[in-house]
Amino acid sequence: MKPILVIQHHAGDGPAYLGHYLDHAALSWQLLRVDQGEAVPGSIAGYAGLALLGGPMSVNDALPWRGPELSLIREAVSRRVPVIGHCLGGQLLSKALGGTVSAAAHPEIGWSDVVPVDQAGAQRWFGGAELARLFQWHGETFSIPAGATLIATGRYCAHQAYVADGIHLGMQFHCEVDRAKIEAWLAAGGDDIEAGRRSPGVQPADAIRTSLDASLPVSHRLADNLYSAWLANLAR
Repeated sequence: MKPILVIQHHAGDGPAYLGHYLDHAALSWQLLRVDQGEAVPGSIAGYAGLALLGGPMSVNDALPWRGPELSLIREAVSRRVPVIGHCLGGQLLSKALGGTVSAAAHPEIGWSDVVPVDQAGAQRWFGGAELARLFQWHGETFSIPAGATLIATGRYCAHQAYVADGIHLGMQFHCEVDRAKIEAWLAAGGDDIEAGRRSPGVQPADAIRTSLDASLPVSHRLADNLYSAWLANLAR
């Protein structure tokens, strides 16, 4: 099978649990570091899937890789090569499909309860879970692109996940986090937490740390369901 292309946009936002899952599934994947100046390929033809990671920048910023990446996403969608987007990646997918990205009413940092909104979506993508405890770190939110289906919502951010054409998954949350990634974000992200402390969706760093033992296994089980459902549609 062709490899999965994983695009990383920021040094501190690597594949983490996604990489572990792909390795455990014995799937070939290639990491592209646009944050280090690596060029976005001109075609998706050599890849079985496209995974987009997060980052602190905005989709609306004039970034050198933004145009080529949006074009690659659109080509993947047109060829039915499955796309999965985490946080910024979900926003990029929305933008590529004609959606918009704007400031969220309530920034979210920490763990939040994501609620599947339809029975079929809950079963397929969330393994039947009625409530999904997942990690957040965002100040913007995406619109649901025309023709896509909202599959999960949240108390402080209504648009948590959507599916386009039955195979492309955009997520506002970070199901790819592991302990090392969250600890690194907490060490570097004190200003974000302080700036957002008036938002009901932002948790103190200490509260996030003390919840890792209980919350990470749940997050990883949910990620297993999400990744398994997405991988079932890989181009072969």
